[in-house]
Amino acid sequence: MDVEAPKEPLPVGGAARGTSSNNKAMHWLMVALNCGMLTLGTTGGPLLSRLYYSKGGQRQWLSAWLETGGWPLLLFPVSFSYLARRARDGPGAPLVLTRPRTLMAAAALGLATGADDFIYAYGLSYLPVSTSAILISTQLAFTVFFAFLVVRQRLTAFSVNAVALLTVGAVVLGLHASSDRPAGVTRGQYWLGFFLSLGAAALYGLVLPLIELAYKHAAGGGREVTYALVLEMQLVMGFFATAFCTVGMVVNNDFQAISREARAFELGETRYYVVLVSCAVLWQFFFLGAVGVIFCVHTLFAGILIAVFIPVTEVLGVIFLHEKFSSEKGVALVLSLWGLASYSYGEYSDAKAKKKKAALQAQDP
Repeated sequence: MDVEAPKEPLPVGGAARGTSSNNKAMHWLMVALNCGMLTLGTTGGPLLSRLYYSKGGQRQWLSAWLETGGWPLLLFPVSFSYLARRARDGPGAPLVLTRPRTLMAAAALGLATGADDFIYAYGLSYLPVSTSAILISTQLAFTVFFAFLVVRQRLTAFSVNAVALLTVGAVVLGLHASSDRPAGVTRGQYWLGFFLSLGAAALYGLVLPLIELAYKHAAGGGREVTYALVLEMQLVMGFFATAFCTVGMVVNNDFQAISREARAFELGETRYYVVLVSCAVLWQFFFLGAVGVIFCVHTLFAGILIAVFIPVTEVLGVIFLHEKFSSEKGVALVLSLWGLASYSYGEYSDAKAKKKKAALQAQDP
């Protein structure tokens, strides 16, 4: 099953391949920062989105809009980076504007992300967050498959085993579906949410390697891919994803319904807006952390991190949203974690073998 070895992770402004301790320290700081944001977004975003629905929210387009609606938060680091670069190098356009193909790729990825946001939000409106989290875990399987096709990421027995386990876990969950339907959700709506969640996992599993591919094309011709460019790309992606969902909100008259929905929200009008704002911030952490991890490491590591916090999301759903934790969910969760462990061990073994091979080559005159 093996194909060509994966290419080296893209450097953080050259830091990933640098030899100085300062560059290495900066690289790992960036890795830790992006992993932290991805962790907060992966666990907090779904919980708040489900809280919105469980306490009276009914607008799927609004929920989808919130997933990327926090993109203006990126204006601060992007502006700081641009002004610092301008002071150092003189006047010049933002990096993404100097690379039209990269700009177009970011815009297209943004539209795809907007579509994925809506599919996910629609599915979550009919599912408990614990069930949705297990289904979204299949994203790792889709990421492995599409990373193999798009960026020629290496397939191993461990990654194939992980895909099989995640698939079986989703099937086990599906065989006993609808036993944990939220109040007011019909069996048909539950199944719709089930398959929409799988579709959202598949689409984002494709988006992640496409983002990595966009980085590789941006680095073509010897040009350096910097974290400043990554931020600008995410800004463009967030803008177009939000624009996509804004059109949906306009067509669905969601803007006119927000004030009415706030007054009827079970937690109160003020907390309604707190939930919306917090949801937008946490989802922005998710997307920024995901593209940052792809940049600093690679696509599949981002998929691993997203999957590893499935049990955390499930436990938080049971504690804070009082969701049921059935035996089927337990089996599916075990299979998901088994798949994750299999893939992680494969990555560890592969990295260890490469390190040993490099050491032997260095000793060989």
